[in-house]
Amino acid sequence: MKYLIGKKVGMTQRFMEDGTAVTVTAIEAGPCKVAQVKTREKDGYEAVQLGFDERKKLNKPEKGHLKDLPRYGVLREFPLKEQELKKGDELTVKQFAIGDSLDISGTSKGKGFQGVVKRHHFKGSKKTHGNKDQLRMPGSIGSTGPARVFKNMRMPGRMGNEQVTVKNSEVVDVDPAENLIFVKGAVPGHDTAIVTLFSLSTTEAKYKDKPEPKIEEPKEAVETKHEEKAEMPKEEPKKNEAKSEEKAEEKPAV
Repeated sequence: MKYLIGKKVGMTQRFMEDGTAVTVTAIEAGPCKVAQVKTREKDGYEAVQLGFDERKKLNKPEKGHLKDLPRYGVLREFPLKEQELKKGDELTVKQFAIGDSLDISGTSKGKGFQGVVKRHHFKGSKKTHGNKDQLRMPGSIGSTGPARVFKNMRMPGRMGNEQVTVKNSEVVDVDPAENLIFVKGAVPGHDTAIVTLFSLSTTEAKYKDKPEPKIEEPKEAVETKHEEKAEMPKEEPKKNEAKSEEKAEEKPAV
């Protein structure tokens, strides 16, 4: 399990070994130091808190919390499993390798108040005669009987500025000298936005401890059916046939 805090630098491209160009996002990840280790006995859960992005000014509670550490302005928590970390330990981008799969979380760009065409990809109305100033309007939102707007109705509103997670992003290149990591595809947020990198996706964590299902061929079942058929006793003669045989024996010979 690997995790780190980073800052989005921008987008560029990298050429693979086969010559194809891949769009990547450059992230300045770390170095981060452990600011606090939370335990189940004291805090009720196990987690590690990392610090990133030094600031010039901090308030007194923050200075007390980050005693003997740099003045970090960003603190993030990650689940602590099967790792021994203590306050002051440093984590860098060296822990990641090319080909790793990352879950990257960040705050998406804020778009402000937008209409249904941009926010929900509505088609809009027809551009025909008699249709004036209605091209990008949502239209009817339902019958007048309920006399209210139902929940989750797709309507205009604030767009963006939400927590977004991009899963299974592939690591294309790592530059430990500059603390840069290049990830395939886009990453949520604007340039200089704070993002968190997590190496174990939710799907892998969910099914990691589950055993793989065993698929057995139904050969034994087929063999048992044949054996049962072979061992079945012969059927007794029907009653009508038995009676006819008895009558034939009773008749005197001519």
